[in-house]
Amino acid sequence: MVVRIRLARFGCRNRPFYRLMAADSRSPRDGKHLEVLGYYNPLPGKDGGKRMGLKFDRVKYWLSVGAQPSDPVERILFRAGILPPPPMLAMAHKGGPRDRRPIDPMTGRPLDIESLTIVDDPNTLDGENGASVEETA
Repeated sequence: MVVRIRLARFGCRNRPFYRLMAADSRSPRDGKHLEVLGYYNPLPGKDGGKRMGLKFDRVKYWLSVGAQPSDPVERILFRAGILPPPPMLAMAHKGGPRDRRPIDPMTGRPLDIESLTIVDDPNTLDGENGASVEETA
């Protein structure tokens, strides 16, 4: 039995409300589930933010026993700080070739590789601006 962590839709038409569920991958979206792990309300509240509540210990438990999060749940768990950022690729246009530049997970825009600073690059020398470090004996 493959367990998936996914969203089950509740609420009215045009006013969605989701529950995070641990469920068998063969069960329908709103069908039988193993455990309710939290909720997600995509509509902005009075403060303008989206509402989300998670049972962190239970989500970590299900991930530790091998449950696979769906793509939307993976993004929600990244925003909550449970998972690392999911790999994202930019698409030039629908059905076309993918742009292989890495995407910033917070903004969704492609990263400029030339302006990035790599901290622990083994190819660089120990001195600044490529200058070698003099040994003092």
